[in-house]
Amino acid sequence: MDRIGDILVIVNPLAGDQPAIAKAAALARWLGSGIELLICDTRMLRKAYTEGNLPAASNALPTDDLESLLEQMAEPLRDDGIDVTTHVISGNPLHAVVTAWMRNSPADLVVKDTHHHSLVERTFAANTDWHLIRACPLPLLLTKPKPWGTPPLMMAAVDPGHANDRAALLDHRILDVTASIARQIDARLHAVHAYVPTAPAAAAAVGMPPGVGRSAGALAAERELRRSQVKQVTDQYAVPDANLHVYAGMATEYLPRMAAEWHADIVVMGAISRSPSKSTLIGSTAERVLESLPCDALVVKLPDFAQNLPF
Repeated sequence: MDRIGDILVIVNPLAGDQPAIAKAAALARWLGSGIELLICDTRMLRKAYTEGNLPAASNALPTDDLESLLEQMAEPLRDDGIDVTTHVISGNPLHAVVTAWMRNSPADLVVKDTHHHSLVERTFAANTDWHLIRACPLPLLLTKPKPWGTPPLMMAAVDPGHANDRAALLDHRILDVTASIARQIDARLHAVHAYVPTAPAAAAAVGMPPGVGRSAGALAAERELRRSQVKQVTDQYAVPDANLHVYAGMATEYLPRMAAEWHADIVVMGAISRSPSKSTLIGSTAERVLESLPCDALVVKLPDFAQNLPF
C-alpha cells in the first residue's frame, strides 16, 4: 500500500465524543498525513436542530454553524502541527453525498465513528455505515470509543484456499494494507482465519450428523492444511508464526472472540464487488462480524473496486 498522505474524517456534529477525529489525529502524527474534516448538512441533521434533539455534550458547540464547529475541532489538531482542512457539504442521503465528494478528494483513507446497528437497520438501510461499506472505494476505518493500545495490535482476517481469483487477490490486499500500516505505526501484526470443516459441512448438507465419519486425525489434518494455506500467504508479509490464528468454526463467533482475547485494536476485513449485478456487498457474515467486534474495523477493497460501482 502506498503512503497515506491524506485522511478524510466524516464528522458527526451531533456526537459528543469524536473517536474518529482522535484516531485520525493519531494516525496523522505517525504517518505525517494531512486531515480533511467533513460535515454533511443533511435533512436529518436539520431536523435535529429544529426539534432540539441534540446530545448534552454538543450543546456547548456551535452546532447551528457547521463551519465554526469544524474550525473549533480543527484548532487543536493544527496546534499539534497537523495540516487540517475543513469542508461543509449538503445533500441527501449522507452516504451518497459523501461518496460523491470522495471522487475529488485527495484522501487515501476514510475514518468514521460507528455504533451498533440492529438487524432491521441493516436490512432496511437506515444507517450510513453499511452504505459506505458497500460503496466507499477507499479503505474505511470504522472507529469505536475504545482507545488503541501502545503499541496497537492489527489483526488481518483472511480466507485463503478458495478458487475465486478476486477473493485470493483480496487476501493479499488485506495483508498488504495491514502490514504497511502496522510497519508505519509500529503496530503488532496478527492474521486470523476461521473455516467450516469440509466433511461436517458436506454431512450436514445431506442430513447426516456433522461428526459422522470424521476422525480426530482427519480434523487435525485439515486444520494443518488450512494453517499451511494461511502461512503461505502471510509469510509474504512477515507475519510471525506465533501470530497466526486458525480455527475450525464460524467466523461470526471466532473473529470477535479472537479480537477480544488478543486485545486487537483494528481488525482488517475485505469487501468485494459482486458481479454481474455490480452491487457492492460485503456479505452477511462479515456484517455480523463487524457488529460483534469489540474494536475498530478497517474495511478494504481491491484497487479496481470503484470501476464496479453502479454510478
